[in-house]
Amino acid sequence: MVTSELLGFLFQYNAWADRRLLDACASLTNEQFTRNLGSSFSSVRDTVTHLYGAEWVWNERFQGRSPSALVSGAGYPDLASIRPKLEEMDQYYIDFVSKLTQQDLDRVIRYKGFTGDEFSNPLWQSLHQLTNHASYHRGQVVTMLRQLGVKPVSTDLIMYYREQAAAARA
Repeated sequence: MVTSELLGFLFQYNAWADRRLLDACASLTNEQFTRNLGSSFSSVRDTVTHLYGAEWVWNERFQGRSPSALVSGAGYPDLASIRPKLEEMDQYYIDFVSKLTQQDLDRVIRYKGFTGDEFSNPLWQSLHQLTNHASYHRGQVVTMLRQLGVKPVSTDLIMYYREQAAAARA
């Protein structure tokens, strides 16, 4: 059973991993940040914007709205313009899941995908999807950072566990 406590932990991890990734991206020039590297979202900027945009889209769906498109990277010319949006959304989800009851988590949400197809699933599945989805795209950014000659950063869950354990011992 997925609980609000588990989701809270996953969103804490998600925020930690996003911060590490954003810190690694800070060493990029703006040209590197926006360079087309041929990934599913062409640049580091477009992939980071997608991380934010996916969280925004799902929140819209949770509120009963169905956006018809993702957020475009073109609206974010540099890391400084997208970083606060992603960090704000990360904190939003930490706060959001902390208030959910099991009844809330089991509530079925209904929404339309970008193609107009209708979907429904329990809220907890979408929340769990968000953290999994973010891990996937952070991995893509790490690969792009390597392509750009930047020291890669680990955002693996086990690293978060280790850091949390070390902090508890200190």
